[in-house]
Formats: sequence, structure tokens, C-alpha cells
Amino acid sequence: MDGVVLVTGIMAAGKSTVAQALAERLPRAAHVRGDLFRRMIVSGREDYVPGAGAEAEAQLRLRHRLSAETADAYARAGFTAVVQDVVLGEELPAFVGLLRTRPLYVVVLAPDPETVAAREAGRAKTGYGAWTVGELDGGLRAGTPRLGLWLDTSRLTVTETVEAILAGRERARVR
Repeated sequence: MDGVVLVTGIMAAGKSTVAQALAERLPRAAHVRGDLFRRMIVSGREDYVPGAGAEAEAQLRLRHRLSAETADAYARAGFTAVVQDVVLGEELPAFVGLLRTRPLYVVVLAPDPETVAAREAGRAKTGYGAWTVGELDGGLRAGTPRLGLWLDTSRLTVTETVEAILAGRERARVR
């Protein structure tokens, strides 16, 4: 795979682990972590939560724009940019529209809610608070356009998930 690969899904779906493992398998790759752009805002940050206002939405779109611009810059320099972030609903086609690099791949990690809840319970960081696993999973499945390769990773290891992405790269390709 070359160009840009977007790995998305709900919190605790395994995005960062899978994106890192995928980048490690590629000969020249960079892992672009979208959440870093959110955390760079030191004061005035408004997280995107249920019922978020215009400022939180603007900051989410800023984060997506910065991720896309960074991915394109890495790709221009000859790296495969593996972008990882929560990009759901109509934000997914909007994010795809921000990326200029071709080829462009989208991988949606969609383990079942029970698996996500177990993963969330077993990790040090907490992604859920304002959202529930069920709410976010419902939004993913009902409100996110079916772009790219969707993988139910409930029973897959990280290595098996990376293998499935590499094997399904043509289905993942959106441009």
C-alpha cells in the first residue's frame, strides 16, 4: 500500500494499535494520530461530545483538516501515511474530500459493541464518558456511509487485522 490509508472506527475499536502495526509492515510509512491535533489545543479546547456546539464542531473539523494536510505532506515525501482517528457519519466523506493524495484507502474497524466494551474496560485510558459504546457503535453502523473496507475485528488479532487490510486493499481503495 502507498498513498494514504485512513483507519477509523469508534473509540477502543483498535485503531491506534492496528494503524501502528500496519505502518510497521510497510517499507516507508508514517503513523498520523489525529487525536494529537486535539491535544495540542492547550486552552479553549472543546471536545466533541453529544450536543456539542459550533466551537466543538469547528475544532473537530480543524483536527481533521490538520490530519489530512499532514498525511498529504508525508505522502508527497514518499511515505505511506497511515492516519488514525475517529471519523464517523458524514464526517467520513468530508474527511476523504480533504485528502489530495492518491491512492487513498479507507479502513473501518467495526468490532461488535461487546468486544469494544471489553477492550475499553481493559485499557488504561478512558475513551467513553459522554458517549456510550452502544451510542457510538449505533452511529457508526447507521450513520456512516459504507466507504472502503469495513472489518469486523471482534475475533481477529492485530496481526490478522493487518493481514485482512493488506489482502483487502483493493476494496479499501476509494480513490
